[in-house]
Amino acid sequence: MSTAATSTQPGYHRRTPLPQPPPPPIVTDDYEKWYTAAEPNNRMLLSLRSGIDSEVAWALDRLCRLCQNEQFMLIAIPGLTDALFEWPEWYVTEGHKQFGEEVNFFAMPKDKERKRRHAIESLFILRNAAMHEANARELSVYPKVPGLILRTLHDLESNTDANSEFILYVLEIMQSIATSIYLPSPDRPPRSSPIGPLQQIAGLSSNRSLIIAALNTLTILYSNPANTYQLSAQAPALETAMNVLPLILDKELIDAALNYLYAHLSHPPMTKAFLLHPRMPGTLRLLVSLMLEDQMEETVAIDCGPTVHTAPAQTVTVSNHELTKEELDRLVAIPEPQRCYEWMKAMFVAKPDGELTQVDFWNLYKDVFFPYQDRHALLVASDVIKNVNAVFPQAQAMVLPGPPPRFIVKGVDRRKDVSSQSQFKCRWDRSECTVEPFDSTTALYEHILEAHINPAEGTQIPCSWATCQQTAITKAQMRGHVLTHLPDMQPPAKDPSQPDTVTLPSYNYPNPVADPTARPPPPSRLSKVVYTRPHVDPPSSSLAALLCLRVLYRAAFASSDVAPRVDENHFGFPGIVEDMGDEEIEQIGSTDDEKEGQRRGRKAFMGIRYLLEDVRLRHDTFQTWVEEMMDAGLTGTT
Repeated sequence: MSTAATSTQPGYHRRTPLPQPPPPPIVTDDYEKWYTAAEPNNRMLLSLRSGIDSEVAWALDRLCRLCQNEQFMLIAIPGLTDALFEWPEWYVTEGHKQFGEEVNFFAMPKDKERKRRHAIESLFILRNAAMHEANARELSVYPKVPGLILRTLHDLESNTDANSEFILYVLEIMQSIATSIYLPSPDRPPRSSPIGPLQQIAGLSSNRSLIIAALNTLTILYSNPANTYQLSAQAPALETAMNVLPLILDKELIDAALNYLYAHLSHPPMTKAFLLHPRMPGTLRLLVSLMLEDQMEETVAIDCGPTVHTAPAQTVTVSNHELTKEELDRLVAIPEPQRCYEWMKAMFVAKPDGELTQVDFWNLYKDVFFPYQDRHALLVASDVIKNVNAVFPQAQAMVLPGPPPRFIVKGVDRRKDVSSQSQFKCRWDRSECTVEPFDSTTALYEHILEAHINPAEGTQIPCSWATCQQTAITKAQMRGHVLTHLPDMQPPAKDPSQPDTVTLPSYNYPNPVADPTARPPPPSRLSKVVYTRPHVDPPSSSLAALLCLRVLYRAAFASSDVAPRVDENHFGFPGIVEDMGDEEIEQIGSTDDEKEGQRRGRKAFMGIRYLLEDVRLRHDTFQTWVEEMMDAGLTGTT
């Protein structure tokens, strides 16, 4: 049957669409099976062994992508490790000789550069693969690895740009397998040990990456106790480690230097020799400075005093708003009912839970406008009450049941005036004067003269200001006497540290009082203990610096290494002798150099005690170490 059908009706033509073929599969690079098949005829393996530059470049390019996967295993493709070692071995045996000094000034021929890139890319693949533990184990037993490492370190010039990347990858491969490397005995030829070239790279190279890699490799090698016999007190890497300590911002380089320094000082003979090093005191200061630089602290304030009760230094008064002269003059000229509306806006505010009696509401209106009814007639009480809804829609007049019933206006309240000018309040008639506070001392003084002193009868009158006890003063004298009660118009400027509140002796103590000087002294308001403390753990660089200091401290103060002795005070049982003086400590060392080293070490720790005082560590054990070094630096003994 045909898959397409055509209609026979005239004027109508329709064809059934043919089924579309499925879309081609998405095939990404490195997807084909032959790329990763675990067979001797693996496509990449065959390309590597072909010797054709384009094929080798193709295979290495794909392997560089595959090796970034943690599932990439060298053993999965038989013969792959051998193929990857071919180009690096060619480079260390004869390839590096083709790149002389002219490489630094002129571009290399393309064929030479291509072969060099093959060797570097092969090492890059091995280096990435070695990050996986299974691949590292395979490389640690692979017979070609020691020869490649030794020839690279002894034969390649590390200060040339052509070799630096190659050497760097070799060092990183060596770091992955360094725990399984045992250095040869001293009677073996120098070329059988990688220590010499590694020390030269760490001590003399100008390439930062190579210095870090060499220091890390030496640190791992010396971490094996079986290899510490090759440590040297004059090692070039030791000088480099001390030289880079001031580079605080270069964390990676600092970490490598501190780790090597600790591995070096962990061997007791090297620790004793370092105490005699002329740069030892400066190194101690740099180690403490590193810890101080990495220190992260927070400020803590603890209130250790009683509860402090305060009151505002300036009394604030809240009163019902009264129409000012300006407001009254404006309202009187407005006809009703607009005057009633404006009066309500000036005198009241909306308040959901507020209420006023209807009588009070009407009386307030009547008392204000009754003297001016000759201009505009007053509204009746019912109209005034009804107008509340026009100004405050949420307010309403209602009757609350009860004996007797209450007629109120709910939803409004009197507008309040807040005044802080209590110092200009008239306190005549023993503070019973009802006049509102004034705006200035002059206005208050004029009010006292006109309202209280001048109208008084007799030639002698008593002072009625607050609690004043003056009883018989002439009017002329009273005009001057009352000035002693009035505040300054411009009070002296307040110190920025002075608070805006007054400290009271106890809770609910009256304030203000007539005689503030008779008030009991309040508790101190500044009863706080303020100090700083570390709020995070120190970084690894600080811990490495602390370990180096700890090792040198124990070597300089020899009480931990004192041999037990038997005397009349120990009843035949040997014990550690504590709290020894300088003379006794000097007798412990077996040689004059060790005694001199201990003396120099104690003197150096005494010199950095002022720096150790600022070191604060979050961990109690680490802080105890610092305190021990401080105490020893203070006394010069343990």
